[in-house]
Amino acid sequence: MFVIENRFVQGIRDGVPIALGYLSVSFAFGMMAASQGLPLWASVVISFTNLTSAGQFAALGIIASAGSMLEMALSQLIINLRYFLMSLSLTQKVDPKMNTLQRAVIAHGVTDEIFAVSTSRYEGVGFTYMIALMMLPILGWTGGTFLGGAASSLLPLALRDALGIMIYGMFLAIILPPCRRSREIFIVVILSSVMSCLFQLLSSIVTIGSGFVIILCTLAGAGIGAWLYPVTEEDGDA
Repeated sequence: MFVIENRFVQGIRDGVPIALGYLSVSFAFGMMAASQGLPLWASVVISFTNLTSAGQFAALGIIASAGSMLEMALSQLIINLRYFLMSLSLTQKVDPKMNTLQRAVIAHGVTDEIFAVSTSRYEGVGFTYMIALMMLPILGWTGGTFLGGAASSLLPLALRDALGIMIYGMFLAIILPPCRRSREIFIVVILSSVMSCLFQLLSSIVTIGSGFVIILCTLAGAGIGAWLYPVTEEDGDA
């Protein structure tokens, strides 16, 4: 029997730990956006309408370097392509009675953590549960951005510079655990990092926008990883 979780209260409970995690990360985004000269309202709107940490941080670099719209669009497509796959997978878990408009609404809030919770804990999920699950994380992500941007304008310059290190610590916290578990991931990360450093060293010779650097490093790293470590049929069935 296909059991559907559709309780509002349960969705709120499941969203609390996600919201707390988003609050700290988006605080760093708010600070970085302020340091790049973005108005507070603009950074808050970006967080409320995007909900993508890697995409938003990459976008800041493109905005700061006056990158093109094409550069922005392509970099966001590459970085956020996984959400397309997550949404496809989630369609197999949502209530079959959910209409197209409801599906479009919850698609806005599909993030790594929300996808993981909604697909791993329950056989199926309803619209009411998904709205409740997304509510606090969206508020946490947007509110953290506001607090970070506001605090950046109030804190002393030395403290702002020190807190700016948070974002690099966050990326290390994301990257290091998978690298320790998988030699393949470690090698792909190293290759992508080396390529990024080469682009930086050659920036005076070859002028490429930061967005295109992200695109090239991502595609090249993923392509080399797929070539060196292809997933066999046995791996996929495991």
